[in-house]
Amino acid sequence: MAQIERESMEYDVVIVGAGPAGLSAAIRLKQLDADLNVVVLEKGSEVGAHILSGAVLDPVGLDALIPDWKEKGAPIKTEVKADNFYMLGEAGKIRIPNWPMPPLMNNHGKYIVSMANVCRWMAEQAEGLGVEIFPGFAASELVYGENGEVKGVVAGVMGLNSDGTPGPNFEPGMELHGKYVFLSEGVRGSLAKEIIARYDLSKGHCPQKFGIGMKEIWEIDPAKHREGTVTHTMGWPLGKNAGGGSFIYHLENNQVYVGFVVHLNYQNPHLYPYMEFQRFKHHPMVAELLKGGKRVAYGARAISEGGWQSIPKVVAPGVALLGCSAGLVNVPRIKGNHNAMLSGMAAAEAAHEAIKAGRAGDELAAYETELRSGPIAKDLKKVRNVKPMWSRWGMIPSLVFGGFDMWTNNLFGVSLFGTLKHGKTDAAATGEASKFPVIDYPKPDGVLSFDRLTNVSFSFTNHEESQPAHLKLKDPSVPVSVNLPKFAEPAQRYCPAGVYEIVEKDGKPEFVINFQNCVHCKTCDIKDPSQNINWTTPQGGDGPNYPNM
Repeated sequence: MAQIERESMEYDVVIVGAGPAGLSAAIRLKQLDADLNVVVLEKGSEVGAHILSGAVLDPVGLDALIPDWKEKGAPIKTEVKADNFYMLGEAGKIRIPNWPMPPLMNNHGKYIVSMANVCRWMAEQAEGLGVEIFPGFAASELVYGENGEVKGVVAGVMGLNSDGTPGPNFEPGMELHGKYVFLSEGVRGSLAKEIIARYDLSKGHCPQKFGIGMKEIWEIDPAKHREGTVTHTMGWPLGKNAGGGSFIYHLENNQVYVGFVVHLNYQNPHLYPYMEFQRFKHHPMVAELLKGGKRVAYGARAISEGGWQSIPKVVAPGVALLGCSAGLVNVPRIKGNHNAMLSGMAAAEAAHEAIKAGRAGDELAAYETELRSGPIAKDLKKVRNVKPMWSRWGMIPSLVFGGFDMWTNNLFGVSLFGTLKHGKTDAAATGEASKFPVIDYPKPDGVLSFDRLTNVSFSFTNHEESQPAHLKLKDPSVPVSVNLPKFAEPAQRYCPAGVYEIVEKDGKPEFVINFQNCVHCKTCDIKDPSQNINWTTPQGGDGPNYPNM
């Protein structure tokens, strides 16, 4: 592919990813200078297609970006009216009162939203300002300049055969060059991963930590619907097997978002995150809510959980990492969209000043400074010890000490614990199968709980089967020769879409990759204990097509 000649287009700023970070950057650039040439590349079939809908949005980022968003008709209408937190046992629950929780944990004044719809609206605002947005145009390669700086990306490569050779309808794509390139690909993006490794951006920082978030949209009995109600839970069914919890958000039209997060630093390779989610829905509290309802959509996505300690250096020559590409999620609040928007704005402002000064292809040091001293830093520093406490001490001690730490940070701006470090990577945390018990999961009943492949059909995922598999093995022998005997090949279980399986062929085990099922969660790239799986970008438009709800 290196010998292929491509046409090129020149821009001031090239942005990869039409999520909240990338769109905020594009809007802010055009607000600052209407004459700047800005392009946004989106690998989904449309803006929002790869955004896993359903979140509680802190509007602080949008307030700063588009102060009159209400007047402009933003699809942000369901204000939080009730905020509940429960500790679950197998058959019961205990409500944790709101009053001992730090103010930053309060969801009142926030909004339950479909982030897919919010991003579609933001794309309309960006295009109204003159931003070019190309959906279905996946950025698959970085383009480097003579001095090692990032000068652009390759996007729009289509029509490759399954072996990677050009097919009859091959399109070589284009090179899009920019004075600066912004990577806002979301969690564990393939280009951001390359940049972090190439420029050693994680040096001096903790390894990034992750969770896998799975979500279903349900239409429920109107008599049970409580618009504006937010519920979070911890405890059952995970127990001591893994960290994590759930969320249930009541939005409009008798719909609820039912979600479940499992921290990926779990040790037992027999753990099956998807089945933990399905089992959760059989808890009496949840089952009663969903009884008589129907599931209308499903999706899954990795979540960055490392927080303040794990944010890499976010700039390198010609390039900047935005939003979840940098890992800006506030874990205890389960919120990152506000920081994504703020990071996009900060990067845009730094790039605008640089371009105005006649610079290009250098490091946007002003963005790095703003991220580590501005509102994003203030948000993440207050909660920096919650995740490492949970990893070290478990759920209950982390609730007690984490709550105390957030209070002291909130009131006095200091922590008696300093800054705790994260340990090993999530992949390295995986233990040997022989040292842990096999977990017996009940069979899905098809009413409240569902098998993976049935649920994947509700993500409306599509991949052209003749294209090369975008899930690549560094060594094809490792899954059977190493991962199977040592870890019971956990890819069979940690993938929430049933992509990986071990089958028997001619009396021998064989590792099969059903890449057509992939919902682009990136869990395999993160959790594989041998770090043998490399998630790359498939052809443009392929992947999930989350519904416009």
